[in-house]
Amino acid sequence: MSAPEPTNPGEGADSTRIVVTYRIDPGIGVEPQAVAEAIRAEQTIEFPFDLAPTWIQNEVVGRIEGIDQQVVQISYPLGVTGGGLVQFLNVLWGNVSLLNGVRIVDLQLPAAFLAGFSGPRFGISGVRSLFNAPTRPLLCTALKPMGLSPKELGATAVTLARAGFDMIKDDHGLASQPWAPWAERVQTISRLVCEIDASSDHHSVYMPALNVPADQLVEAAHQAKEWGAGALLVLPGLTGFDSLRVLAEDSELNLPIMSHPSFLGSTVVNPQQGISHGIVFGTIMRLAGADISIFPNYGGRFSFSQQQCEEIAQACAVPLGELAPIFPSPGGGMTLDRVPEMIEVYGNDLTLLIGGALHRGDLSINAQRLVDAVASL
Repeated sequence: MSAPEPTNPGEGADSTRIVVTYRIDPGIGVEPQAVAEAIRAEQTIEFPFDLAPTWIQNEVVGRIEGIDQQVVQISYPLGVTGGGLVQFLNVLWGNVSLLNGVRIVDLQLPAAFLAGFSGPRFGISGVRSLFNAPTRPLLCTALKPMGLSPKELGATAVTLARAGFDMIKDDHGLASQPWAPWAERVQTISRLVCEIDASSDHHSVYMPALNVPADQLVEAAHQAKEWGAGALLVLPGLTGFDSLRVLAEDSELNLPIMSHPSFLGSTVVNPQQGISHGIVFGTIMRLAGADISIFPNYGGRFSFSQQQCEEIAQACAVPLGELAPIFPSPGGGMTLDRVPEMIEVYGNDLTLLIGGALHRGDLSINAQRLVDAVASL
């Protein structure tokens, strides 16, 4: 068994078991068999295997399906996930996250498991319909920098909405700082973008960041919608993947959701540890309900490779039960001149995210130039 390429996580899987493939770093000096034995118990019963009743050994503990050199495949019965996203993530990467030199490189999810998830409310087709953009890439940018007042951020949002951006989001670090309190900022920018939207033939929405305490999250989302926000930015690495699921499944809320990778980088960046890029930013985001998944593009400020980015895009699109495919949104220091290359690599099912580079020179000219370039595709 060699280390697998990312697969369709919902295709060809055992109908009753979740199959996880781990790569064990030889540098830890422990035999893969021993690591596999530790993983299958830690991720289920967290109890000495030999002390467990026979039926639990056979029906609850993970089953080693194969070991080939440093690659280990373990399957888990659906019952151990408890039917929910939180416990699924616990089985996937709970105690094993505390072990050195273990990386999840593949995941197969059976149809019976996937049927328990609603996933993205809009997905690619729903978001395209919202913006009347049947084929072109979508355009998103972030309001920057932290330190501006709601009025100043609102003026920037007006410029971007007039240019024809689809989504104008808060930068993920905008919370409720004293110079731009959350409620004042969201009310101000929502009102201004809605005013531009009402007088334009292009639909633009403001997307506030739900960078708020957990006990305020749902209320803040509904308040933002009431004030006129047309989409939401969620940071599941901070507020929890299940908080994203709650918002996505809320029929009264009914807004597209973009997920941000903040706090998740250490889950993927160490090649000897963690979880593969596609599983984190593609598969798990879809299970939780994101419609658009932000991740750092290769050649930007961060260290993702082109192969890792393409793996994410693939995981955003491959069949996953009945869950809708979602938009990949590579960002992180992107410039206008990178746009043709990004479209060539990712295709048109893409949300272009360009932020600070638009401010080099005249913002209105740069924004209009980008909008016109994408509209001509």
